Amino acid sequence: MTFVATPPSPKLELPPLQLGNITVDTPVILAPMAGITNSAFRRLCREYGGGLYVAEMVTSRALVERTPESLRIISHDDDEKVRSVQLYGVDPGTVGAAVRMLVEEDRADHIDLNFGCPVPKVTRRGGGSALPWKIDLFTAIVQTAVREASKGDIPLTIKMRKGIDEDHLTYLDAGRIARDSGVAAVALHGRTASQFYSGQADWSSIARLREALPDIPVLGNGDIWSAEDAVRMVRETGVDGVVVGRGCQGRPWLFGDLQAAFDGSEERHRPGLRQVAEGVYRHAELMVETFGGDEYKALREIRKHMAWYFKGYVVGGELRAKLATVPTLEVLRGLLDELDLELPYPGVDSEGPRGRAGSPKKPALPKDWLLSRALNEEQSRDIAAAELDVSGG
Repeated sequence: MTFVATPPSPKLELPPLQLGNITVDTPVILAPMAGITNSAFRRLCREYGGGLYVAEMVTSRALVERTPESLRIISHDDDEKVRSVQLYGVDPGTVGAAVRMLVEEDRADHIDLNFGCPVPKVTRRGGGSALPWKIDLFTAIVQTAVREASKGDIPLTIKMRKGIDEDHLTYLDAGRIARDSGVAAVALHGRTASQFYSGQADWSSIARLREALPDIPVLGNGDIWSAEDAVRMVRETGVDGVVVGRGCQGRPWLFGDLQAAFDGSEERHRPGLRQVAEGVYRHAELMVETFGGDEYKALREIRKHMAWYFKGYVVGGELRAKLATVPTLEVLRGLLDELDLELPYPGVDSEGPRGRAGSPKKPALPKDWLLSRALNEEQSRDIAAAELDVSGG
C-alpha cells in the first residue's frame, strides 16, 4: 500500500467516544449497510483502523423468529471487540423482544435502532425514516428498547434522518425524546427521506442537533468521502464522532485514513492497482468464509463491490463486465491477473461519491401518515400487520 502525506493541518483534539460502558478510541462508526457490512467487510475495515463496526440491519421480527439469515447477520468474528447490531422494527413489543434476546443470549455489546432507512419498502410500512413522525410510536419503541438493553448494561443508540421532507422534519423532537429515554448517543444523517442519497447532506442540521443535545454524544453522517471531510464535519458541527457509509464502499482503507487524521497524522492510503486487486481477492476469500464455504453465494455477493473498488482505475469495459459477473475464486484470480498491476493510484478519479445516490422523490408512506403525529386506529392495525409481514434480515 502506498502512503502519501497531505498538507499539514492542526491536530484535531477529539476525545474517545463514550457509549455507555464502551469506549471507542477512534470516534468513527461504520454505518450498517444491507448486503455490505457483513463480517467479511467489517474485518477488512477494522484491519486498517479503529472505530465501531456495525453489522447489517436486521429486522426484529426475523430475529425473534430466529430465521437463519437473521442469525447470520448478527454473527461476529471472535476477535470483534464490540459486537454491534442494528435493529429495525415498527412494533414496540417486537423490538423489545429482539433486544431482550440479544441481551439474555449475550449476542451483542452495542445495539443501534434504525430510524433512517429511506427505502420505499421500509417507509411504506411506517418504518425507518418515516417512523419518528409518529411521536407516540417512536417514543414507545425507544423507551422499550432502552429498558430491555439496560438489563444487560448494553448501550443503545439511534440513527435517524432529518425527517420525511423539508416540511416534515423530525430530528430535533426525536433527538430530545431519545435523550430523555436514556439512549447512549444519537446519529443524524443530514438528509430527509425524500432526498434518498441525492444532493448534499445538510451539515447545519447536524450542528443544530449537537447544540440541542449538549448532554449526550451526537454523531454526524452524510458525505464523508475522505478523512478530510470527517475532520471538517467535526470542526463545523462540533459532533463527538462521525458515521461513515457509502464513502468506504470499495475503500476499506478509508478507516486507516480516518484514524490517521484523528491521530494528527498526515499519511493517507493511495493504493495502486496491484494493492486494490489484492484487496478484492482477500475480500472474496473472506466472503466465502462468511457464507459458510458457499463460494457461489459469496462470489455473487462480491460482484456489487467491483465498480466501487475499481472506480477511477484503468480496467477496460470488457474486463469490468466480467468482474461484475465473476462466478468463482479461480475465475476471479484469473481476471485480476489480466489487470495492469503496475498502474499507480489514479488520484481524484477514484475518490469522492460512490454508490447509487438515487433522486429526490415523494416518500412511500402509509395511508394518511402525515395528517397527524399520532397513530390512528387503522394505522396501529397496519403497523402490527407490517411487523408480522417482515420475514428477512
